[in-house]
Amino acid sequence: MLEIACFNVPSAMEAAEAGADRIELCADYAAGGVTPSLDAITELRKATTKPINVMIRPRPGDFVYTSLQFYQMKLDILNFKPSASGFVFGILDAENRVDEARNRELVEMAAGFPCTFHRAFDSVPDQGEAVESLIRCGFTSILTSGGQPNAVAGAGHVAQLQKDFGDRITFIIGGGIRSTNVAALRQQTQVPWYHSAALTQPGEEVDKDEVSRLQSALGSE
Repeated sequence: MLEIACFNVPSAMEAAEAGADRIELCADYAAGGVTPSLDAITELRKATTKPINVMIRPRPGDFVYTSLQFYQMKLDILNFKPSASGFVFGILDAENRVDEARNRELVEMAAGFPCTFHRAFDSVPDQGEAVESLIRCGFTSILTSGGQPNAVAGAGHVAQLQKDFGDRITFIIGGGIRSTNVAALRQQTQVPWYHSAALTQPGEEVDKDEVSRLQSALGSE
């Protein structure tokens, strides 16, 4: 299954039309993705019935948030619920471990909407411990490059995570996923979901043809 990270509404519409199984809606590619505007998802929801998972990240940088930023994350979840299919977020503590209390509170705030823990996971010191914590929090999936800068480098570790925990939580591999490497990554990792921005040129505009090539490389699922 293919998830495309999109940073504007036209790109998200193109990705949906090109065969993405799900859209991750964000803003600001250069910042690594932050919470999009409410207007963006409202407009996108009118244009597609594809699942849309919304990034809840109040600022770029690390994943340790102030009380005010945490409040903003809760408010954003409530505001996006009418149009979202799920949410993507991640909060760490000062030691880069999963902040279980705060993450659980957001999962509960999502109230039945599936929640993905994003690549903050790649900053934790012990990923096995982190997986157990995220399962306790109620997350349905984890986006990861296996603790490495990209999916190719981390594929071996993602494969081990899938083997150890794949029957308890869903893994999404991301980080430099391209149509040229996704088939090999699928064979190596056996995870069910593949995450790409499908960008082949500078900027934030999705390459519609690359989305199609990614889906073709994954084959019919």
